[in-house]
Amino acid sequence: MRQKLFLISLLLSTLLVGGCNALRVYTIDLPQGNPITQQMAAKLKLGMTQSQVRYVLGSPMITDTFNANRWDYVYRLKTGTYAKESGISNITTPHLTLTFNNGLLSTINGLETLSQESPVTILSKDGGLRAEPL
Repeated sequence: MRQKLFLISLLLSTLLVGGCNALRVYTIDLPQGNPITQQMAAKLKLGMTQSQVRYVLGSPMITDTFNANRWDYVYRLKTGTYAKESGISNITTPHLTLTFNNGLLSTINGLETLSQESPVTILSKDGGLRAEPL
């Protein structure tokens, strides 16, 4: 009888504490890709080499396995615990697609959809410093 009472109380306390907010899992901010603004993309010129484009914008997030001449730049930020508490939602920027012909930049798609300022500047936990994810 005593053992049953102990198991029931243990089960009830586990259920009550399990619903408590104190046992939630901490999650980190998860940035993926390169945040590209119109100012950064304006430095692109048709005829640039792949290494020059990589210097200006960084490595592309997506390189097509079947078409090495197409580079896609996109930025995604999956917010973590503190960013969500601060009211910051997940961020996904529009695609910037670059196409190369014979190793030279030939087309740029998506320039008009890019934002004017960087979408990733967020307040740090203490609210006083500015921090940009890597």
